[in-house]
Amino acid sequence: MKNFYSLVLAFSLFTIPVGARRTAVDYVNPMIGTALKGEGGTAPFVGRPFAMTNFLPQTRENKMGTMAYVYDDKYIMGFMASHQPTVWMGDYGYVSLMPQTGESIRVLPEDRKMTFDHCDEKATPYCYSVILSSEEGTIKTEMAAASRCSLLRFTFPQNGHVRLIIQGINLNPDLSDWCNDYTHRMQNIKGWLRIDPERNEIVGYNPDRQSEQLGPELPNFKGYFVIRFNKKISDFGTWNESEIFNGEREQMGRRMGAFVEFSSSERQISVQVSTSFISIEQARLNMEKELPEWDFDRLCKETKTAWNQKLSKIKVSGISENDKSIFYTALYHCYLFPREFSEYGKYYSAFDDKVHEGISYNDYSLWDTFRAFHPLMTLLEPELTGNWITSLLQMYKEGGWIPMWPNPTYTNIMIGTHADALIADAYMKGIRNYDTALAYEAMRKNAMTPPDCDTQRRYGDRDRWSAFEGRAGASYYHTLGYVPDDKTAESVSRTLEYAYDDWCTAQVAEEMGKSEDYHRLIQWSQNYKNIYNAEKGFMLPRKYDGEWIDLDDHNHHGFTEGSKWTYLFCVLQDIPGMIKLFGGTDAFTAKLDENFENNHYRHDNEPGHHYIYLYDYCGKPWKTQELVRTHTRINYQNRPDGVNGNDDCGQMSAWYIFSVMGFYPVTPGSNEFAIGAPQFPEIQLELTVNGKAKTLTIKADNLSERNKYIKDIYIDEKKSDSSFINYFDLINARTIRFVMSDKPAMP
Repeated sequence: MKNFYSLVLAFSLFTIPVGARRTAVDYVNPMIGTALKGEGGTAPFVGRPFAMTNFLPQTRENKMGTMAYVYDDKYIMGFMASHQPTVWMGDYGYVSLMPQTGESIRVLPEDRKMTFDHCDEKATPYCYSVILSSEEGTIKTEMAAASRCSLLRFTFPQNGHVRLIIQGINLNPDLSDWCNDYTHRMQNIKGWLRIDPERNEIVGYNPDRQSEQLGPELPNFKGYFVIRFNKKISDFGTWNESEIFNGEREQMGRRMGAFVEFSSSERQISVQVSTSFISIEQARLNMEKELPEWDFDRLCKETKTAWNQKLSKIKVSGISENDKSIFYTALYHCYLFPREFSEYGKYYSAFDDKVHEGISYNDYSLWDTFRAFHPLMTLLEPELTGNWITSLLQMYKEGGWIPMWPNPTYTNIMIGTHADALIADAYMKGIRNYDTALAYEAMRKNAMTPPDCDTQRRYGDRDRWSAFEGRAGASYYHTLGYVPDDKTAESVSRTLEYAYDDWCTAQVAEEMGKSEDYHRLIQWSQNYKNIYNAEKGFMLPRKYDGEWIDLDDHNHHGFTEGSKWTYLFCVLQDIPGMIKLFGGTDAFTAKLDENFENNHYRHDNEPGHHYIYLYDYCGKPWKTQELVRTHTRINYQNRPDGVNGNDDCGQMSAWYIFSVMGFYPVTPGSNEFAIGAPQFPEIQLELTVNGKAKTLTIKADNLSERNKYIKDIYIDEKKSDSSFINYFDLINARTIRFVMSDKPAMP
């Protein structure tokens, strides 16, 4: 297995001529996290940073629960224009193309697939290529992309059939399982396409949303596409299910598409693919702007430049080439989502089903990303952070609530209203290029207004959509001081996360002078204490009548993706109060020790991502420093199974980036970072502070395998004795220098 996976590192370097200087994007290995083992849930996407459409090879029929590309697979069945952000959310408005040779026309994914070898596969964020094999011969496929459009180049064997299969929609009820219900989609939606041989193109739309069962109906939603060929179509037809219609120009259906053939003398065919959520006409405009010509190499170069502009915001030195690949791949993952959803000044809103003027972003994994990803972006992309908030506020105006996990409309996936944390963190850091009054209005509604039917529904995970969930159980939370387990699902996790969200909203309320709201919200932020069972020493579920429910170490009842250990220390907003609740510093430290020593810590899911840094609050920072060293290494490696747990739209990667830099945002909204331990000798961050560009240099003097502890910290040569650093001190500094030692700095 080790030798098998090591191939990926070798082939991630394919674009670099011998002796050439490598740029940041050259270190990115898009295969990290694509294997089943590790469950990273990433894919070798091709396109610009935050691209509206991700273009990728398709090794399987995707659905909620699996990506379109999985490294372990042996076949490729298409090249997709996809909008699936992560494993447990759905694709929508997709389209797929597949080259084909041989006499027979094979249209279904299981019939048209061809074998490939990873040795013949070359992947970067700006270009992908692979050699496909079958009994009829080999076909080379190359793919480059911008933000909404892709240019593909297919090289066919001599004297064979030159054919492309287009799949406009793929409703396959055989893919049904516990989280994928095809019944309603099969009854209510159909895709459409039309072949225009005179213009050498195919146009169409796909109204499928794989997460449709989780959100409201959208009668006007469609993923539009225009597919254009550089050579004359010689033959064509459509297909529906497995039935082929030679010479037909138009098709509607639930699992259908088209095929086009070209003269056998044409060995190489180029294809432009453009996507839109607005119209076919807008897809044409997108193509004119992003693919004005058929120059494949130029498109690769332009997208490579776009990636280097983003990735070079952080420069690392003094580390191995392997570690650079891990680092820059993590940063690459942080520049994929939220995806841009507007199309040159206009956007389709999946919240009122209409087209609007303005900018828009979508696919926010807020339950995950409020923890480290969004705080990282406040450093690297402060203006963009404000644009993301503006987009969320548009969703609020158009749909009535800020979404929890838009995909691309409301879904009741995960819990809490963690846009509150994103907004509070930005607001408290002075990032305010959005309607701050509207932002507070939306946050206040989250905090004060229970969802519809709050006392009549349990709101279980992945329940079919009935209404926006918001803070399910808030009616009880406001009166009892906790969410009761016999009334609302995931009660312990909800109580803990609502308390943190209330604290976030309280910070903004206080800053805005809304004292009455502030005092009420701060009081609610203490509700975490009402589910701590002092006798058992855990946060545990309680019934409406106050009765406790005891659980063993592995029981997930009352929790979101975790156990009582996963959520034991999940009080971000009042860590001193949590320590006191546990019986003081010694008792709290002992419980933390037990958590790590007995392998209760789960780095592969987000609720515990701050736990390593809690030793700072106990006066034992060297324990944090030891654990940072361990977990930045064992959970992040340069191989297809090199992400331990789903990357979740950049959160797992952002944790790594913060941790190797030497600090972490334990409590977004507080402007405080907890010090960890730098893992690289030098890192330079290119920041924009008060509209001006500046460089922050982070140095780790004497760093080595033995010297993993911090002896001293200097901020612009002024010594700091704190285990914490303020955001404004950080961004205004020119140098942060850690002096490393082989011995813990005991008090």
